[in-house]
Amino acid sequence: MSGSVHGSRLIGFAVDGGARSCRAARWSVSIALGCVIVMATSLCLAQEAASVPQWQDVGKQIGVDSMDALESTPLGNRGGYAVDYLWTVMAAVLVFWMQCGFAMVEAGFTRAKNAVNIFMKNLMDFSLGSMFFWLIGFGLMFGESNGLFGMSNFAMDGLGENGTWSMAFLMFQTVFAATAATIVSGAMAERTRFVAYLIYSIFITTILYPVFGSWAWGGLFDGGGWLEAPKGGFLSKMGLPAFIDFAGSTVVHSVGGWAALAGTIVLGPRIGKFANDGLPIRGHSMSLVTAGVFILWMGWFGFNAGSTTGVTGSGDDAYSGAGKAFALIAVNTNLSACAGATAALLVSWWMTTKPDIGMSLNGVLAGLVAITAPCANVTPASALLIGAIAGAMVVFSVQLFDRIRVDDPVGAVSVHGVCGAWGTLAAAIFNVEGFSLAQLVTQFIGVVAAFAWSFGVAMVLFHVIKWTVGLRVSQDEEIEGLDLGEHGAEAYPSELIGS
Repeated sequence: MSGSVHGSRLIGFAVDGGARSCRAARWSVSIALGCVIVMATSLCLAQEAASVPQWQDVGKQIGVDSMDALESTPLGNRGGYAVDYLWTVMAAVLVFWMQCGFAMVEAGFTRAKNAVNIFMKNLMDFSLGSMFFWLIGFGLMFGESNGLFGMSNFAMDGLGENGTWSMAFLMFQTVFAATAATIVSGAMAERTRFVAYLIYSIFITTILYPVFGSWAWGGLFDGGGWLEAPKGGFLSKMGLPAFIDFAGSTVVHSVGGWAALAGTIVLGPRIGKFANDGLPIRGHSMSLVTAGVFILWMGWFGFNAGSTTGVTGSGDDAYSGAGKAFALIAVNTNLSACAGATAALLVSWWMTTKPDIGMSLNGVLAGLVAITAPCANVTPASALLIGAIAGAMVVFSVQLFDRIRVDDPVGAVSVHGVCGAWGTLAAAIFNVEGFSLAQLVTQFIGVVAAFAWSFGVAMVLFHVIKWTVGLRVSQDEEIEGLDLGEHGAEAYPSELIGS
């Protein structure tokens, strides 16, 4: 018995040893074949590289006789029109995706009984805003200016020689206009009539945002505004440089934020917000808020880096604001968001003894908003500092507005208005070309002009809506929830929750 067992072990050892020898042989063959494949591939690539035509050969084929001329064609660094158009449209798609992020953030920060209303508002401000911006807003913002606003290009009439670029530019600017409108949605959530929201959303994308936009960005197309410091204009007469707002800390975010502030003041706080019991009105889903912030973070790369409206040209200058600058802008955008989240976390932790998820997420948005203006003219180290200051600032700002009884359920005024103003000033303070008092004065003028225009006009608009169609829902509707009262639908039907 023991002999048979011993024999079996010997047989097993022999079989196992033979199997190992076979495997070793197979591995040796595989390694040898791999080496042959790598060597063959290297030889092929070397031959292919050797066969690549020199620039002179390419130049002869397309009719240019110098490297400089070649660089200006679509094959060179200063050309590439087709890929620039593609980049601009794809960046617009990323910014469009931010609508989903805003909807999720707003819905999560508010109560479940109002979620359908939040989603409907975000759906319709983009749908109506896109149509009215194409029809009127784009012309007011980018048409030939009368000194205050554009007077041509309504409904994109008269595209000129380059219709493809005009359409790409329209698409990119449309999603920016929708962003300005949806900022107001969150600040006035849970008590605004849906029809009133539609009216002021149309007004923001048609009049409010485009007019200020024409002052700062009109020269990007056919217009020209006084903040661009044209010769003989207000700023140039004072010896001041042009306003810096590369992607819209003020033009988009502060304009939306100050309009939101006016809306919250005219509308008043939600029932029970400042009751004597001191109990806060909590949002129903931090999961939605978190997912929404990540979507916004992703979309912001299109918002900021996409504002180069191109990925070719500008040689190797990282701070040119166009072409290859998109990479620096993406890095600055990300670092500022990270610093904003970290600073908001630390400040809120210190103030409340708990690491607050809501404040930390708003810190991300604060950092993103703040870096939007200076993203192309500051270093990554400066971007970190700008975002950190914004992240701390948003915590104190939210608490300040609560103390003065301004009810902003999502912190939109603090994130977009306050931090947008900070980022605009930071474009001068941290300018990679050096600090300039004249530039800081220009930035301050732009910030004040944005507040005066947006807050002032919005105050009039909301009072007119309040006196005519009505701005606020009834007390019963507010208590029941706007989902049922305004839309006859529920995001979370009671029969499903109870089952």
